[in-house]
Amino acid sequence: MKPNPVYYRTEFLKSAPNPWDAPPDEGREVAFAGRSNAGKSSVINTITQRKNLARTSKTPGRTQLLNFFQVDETSRLVDLPGYGYAKVPMDMRKAWGKSMESYLLHRQALQGVFLIMDVRHPLTEFDWQMAEWCGSAGLDLHVVLTKADKLSRGAAANTLLQVRRSLKNEGVEASAQLFSSMDRNGLEEAHAMLDHWLRPLT
Repeated sequence: MKPNPVYYRTEFLKSAPNPWDAPPDEGREVAFAGRSNAGKSSVINTITQRKNLARTSKTPGRTQLLNFFQVDETSRLVDLPGYGYAKVPMDMRKAWGKSMESYLLHRQALQGVFLIMDVRHPLTEFDWQMAEWCGSAGLDLHVVLTKADKLSRGAAANTLLQVRRSLKNEGVEASAQLFSSMDRNGLEEAHAMLDHWLRPLT
């Protein structure tokens, strides 16, 4: 596998406070979801090779909108609000949850979800909730275990196997991979999954 340079031309399109303010529901989209400190923005920036396309912050929970990025004429990436760690009022957390659930269940353009997890802290309560939403919506799910460089190769591989086993045991159909924004490990695999979901229209 080789990286697909089409993703390096990705540009910011629009931020939306809820699905009703999103771009027209056409073409194909892949959403990125994950706990606020799981490294979601870094994954998007690495996939697109755009340093500041998705905003990263030392303060988790800064992504509070649905952020749409245009890959080409027919495909988009969507950065969903981080959840579960942000120091924000509970009513705002609930609003984020309702917005994400509505987007996941009703967005026709959505082909699949990249669920971002810190390899050192996978399968949190939120991760299982997101997997349940995806299952209810009939969406394909791809788990990305980030910060793989923080563990030894053997430990990271063992965690990947454990996550795959846990998902299978719970009846969750999902693919999974290791990823490191630091050394770009897993970039080709991530691009291949995006190609599978987005390329059919091009």
